[in-house]
Amino acid sequence: MKRREFITLFGGAAAAWPVAARAQQPDRMRQIGALLNLAAGDPEGPVAIAAFQQGLQKLGWAEGRNVRIDVRWGEDDVERERRYAVELVALAPDVLLAAGSVSVAALQHATHAIPIVFVGVVDPVGAGFVDALARPGGNTTGFMLFEYSFSGKWLELLKQLAPSVTRVAVIRDVSNPSSSGEFVAIQSVGHLLGVEVRPINVGDSGEIERAVAAFARSANGALIVTGSAAVSIHRDLIIALAARHRLPTVYARRSNVASGGLMSYGPDRVEQFRRGASYVDRVLKGEKPADLPVQAPTKFELVINLKTARALGLDIPLSLQQRADEVIE
Repeated sequence: MKRREFITLFGGAAAAWPVAARAQQPDRMRQIGALLNLAAGDPEGPVAIAAFQQGLQKLGWAEGRNVRIDVRWGEDDVERERRYAVELVALAPDVLLAAGSVSVAALQHATHAIPIVFVGVVDPVGAGFVDALARPGGNTTGFMLFEYSFSGKWLELLKQLAPSVTRVAVIRDVSNPSSSGEFVAIQSVGHLLGVEVRPINVGDSGEIERAVAAFARSANGALIVTGSAAVSIHRDLIIALAARHRLPTVYARRSNVASGGLMSYGPDRVEQFRRGASYVDRVLKGEKPADLPVQAPTKFELVINLKTARALGLDIPLSLQQRADEVIE
């Protein structure tokens, strides 16, 4: 063999060595940072994380083997979420998972480079998180809960459930970016149905109790409880107040009805975490968030608690019961 041919052959073989060596090595540990808007003790939290992990496992990712997940619980508290966002970005993860609008806002403020996949976000275009649903642009994409107009359905359901209702208080978290859009949508439907709509802004437990008690002093009232995590922290209190003041109430989260609330309507939030795993997988495999369209929910659930309805003296229309995905006796 001539010297030139030997050098060429040797050089080509050497160039191939790193590729072969990488192929023989175990998968590199990838890192995911997760910022959830729930409280650390919220019972929905472990269920959501488990669903996300199950989604990843089906795609070949196992925590401790080829992926690590660092979780922070933001509680929909703006300052807490921003602090945790900075912590997670400092870990230099391969991708970030954000649950809820406040979490997305905090992570986008902390980084424009690390890919962000969100779940549980209302109207991401209206909130300014993405440019468009089909072409998100930037470093963020994910799975939306619904557009603002969906919020009006809660009031429509209330009127079907309790036709005499003429006043509705919306319990909301004003620090959440989706709060104002949801409220405007409910007000728009209220004008059409002849229902007065007013807000109850979440503060501490005492403030909520006083506001609901004051609202309940007049007749024909009802409540809409939005899905913000900051609102969910007061889940048990709100359910108890609705029962005490005999206020028909529609909730955004199914968990409220399982805990004794009257009725809920909204997308399957746990399923969003399973679906979120599919986009995290695609990002880890090299795809860009800007090229992954924002996905709408595939399933909405109507859940009714008949025991609570009887306690309130409400006769649930048969047509509404037949539409329900679940009726709790």
